[in-house]
Amino acid sequence: MKAGGSGGKGTNPAIAKHIEDPAGRQPFCGRVVGVRKQILSTAPPAATAEPGSQARVSSLPLLVGVHGWLLSSRLWEPLQREMEPRWTLWCPDLPGFGERRRPQGLPANLASYGRWLAEELERQAPGRPVVLMGHSLGGSVALHAAPLLGERLQGLVQISAGGGVYQPRAFAQVRRGGALFVRWRPQWLAELPGTAAIRSPLRAEARAARGLLACSTNRGAVRQLPRLTGQLTVPNLWIAGSRDGVMEPRYVRHLAAYSPQHRLEVMEGAGHLPMRQRPAALARLIEAWLEEERIASRLGAETALAS
Repeated sequence: MKAGGSGGKGTNPAIAKHIEDPAGRQPFCGRVVGVRKQILSTAPPAATAEPGSQARVSSLPLLVGVHGWLLSSRLWEPLQREMEPRWTLWCPDLPGFGERRRPQGLPANLASYGRWLAEELERQAPGRPVVLMGHSLGGSVALHAAPLLGERLQGLVQISAGGGVYQPRAFAQVRRGGALFVRWRPQWLAELPGTAAIRSPLRAEARAARGLLACSTNRGAVRQLPRLTGQLTVPNLWIAGSRDGVMEPRYVRHLAAYSPQHRLEVMEGAGHLPMRQRPAALARLIEAWLEEERIASRLGAETALAS
């Protein structure tokens, strides 16, 4: 694993190869702080707390995993096993994906999904400090939710998420390829036994999938990402895979540089899904950053002063 990183090879245009967030392989919706090689060690055990249970709220923030395009909460399961019980993760299905139906009045765009996430967090864990963890297109949703959380937000982790530069021709190709996949995907496969690993892309609501894809490659939405990143007032960690053919490290570096509090890490040999490919290494990286930023200890001090 190394910090920093360099521009990757040319992006593979094949939509079928990267069905998760094809929008993510473009810079849709620099400068590196603290770049250095380091040996990461496992963070010390910490108390566990359950979402929504005020009696168990500790000084530790709730880690909130936001999955990417066509995926579901299942994405985070390997990382969740690595980080619990030291940390509590809440990883919801976004509306229209996984097992969650999209409310009829919820538009399928990044801003609306960001508002939904902030409101759902208030229902599930009222008042609990949080650290958002966005993956790919889920990173854009997290950026939209961040300013709505106020002082509850203690940090932001962006995994395989970046961009901020509009590319008309490339984005048009992504929209066409994504729309064709959504239209012609063999949904009947999702009903067969042993297909859990590919069920999320097959069962995702078509309107939600098309809407988020179109929004994330829209000129206005893409150019909004740098502004949202620059407005972050909390420490933020950006993680790229050196072999990510969907979101190359150079795009992650570009967007991360808009935040003066950012840190960039490149996981050597990892692809677009490090939480499934290398969950133990990813967990160590996130835990080390949480400890280095003293997020847990800072919250503990604030709690002690308040009491």
